[in-house]
Amino acid sequence: MKQILLVEDSQEIFHLVRGALDSVGRLVWAPTVETARKELSGKEFELILLDVGLPDGSGFDFCQEVTATPKGKRTPILFLTAHDEISEKLMGFSAGGDDYITKPFSPLELKARVEARLRTVSQLKVEGDSLRWKELELLKSKQQVLLYTQKGQEVADLTSIEFKLMMLFAQRPEEVVLRDEILNEVWGEDVHVYSRSVDTHVSKLRKKLGSHSELIESVHGRGYRFVPTKLNEV
Repeated sequence: MKQILLVEDSQEIFHLVRGALDSVGRLVWAPTVETARKELSGKEFELILLDVGLPDGSGFDFCQEVTATPKGKRTPILFLTAHDEISEKLMGFSAGGDDYITKPFSPLELKARVEARLRTVSQLKVEGDSLRWKELELLKSKQQVLLYTQKGQEVADLTSIEFKLMMLFAQRPEEVVLRDEILNEVWGEDVHVYSRSVDTHVSKLRKKLGSHSELIESVHGRGYRFVPTKLNEV
């Protein structure tokens, strides 16, 4: 059975979430950041539900802490919070979150979003381990991008969202991928994400590609294009 970690200080919310996800997986409750750290150190979780305002820390900060680890970067994180301002939502995506669900929420919607996210992760794991395009290689099990140059091998560790973006671009070389397509392919049609969050995640992906950031071109007013032919120029 899939294990889901809920980092939330409200016992009422815990019972509500547990009821909503009873058929989806086993819910583990962590009412504080410190408790969540202990749970993550000893268990494997398929998904994390994370509140922003916690008794001993910020959910945004904890999200960044989790996604900075090899295991954490492969775990989808869904914010579950009463903070509904656009700026707060953008902060959540910038911190590495995969989705943002505002309280009060529908238990049915929560279940649908969690199931959609778990399906995406499952599909990523069963598609094989490697995709290579010329001097560029994507390792799915490690969520890494390997770049082979005359100077040797460069490695970029990506979050789950960044890796899915890279996979989407690499599978459609030289093709303009529209923002709406990116939203549907990476986040899913059942998940509401602001288009600006696409730009935020692509920007972070480019930074991790370092000197190869120009492989992903911006197409004004439309989306992005992956240009692997530039590998010979860097």
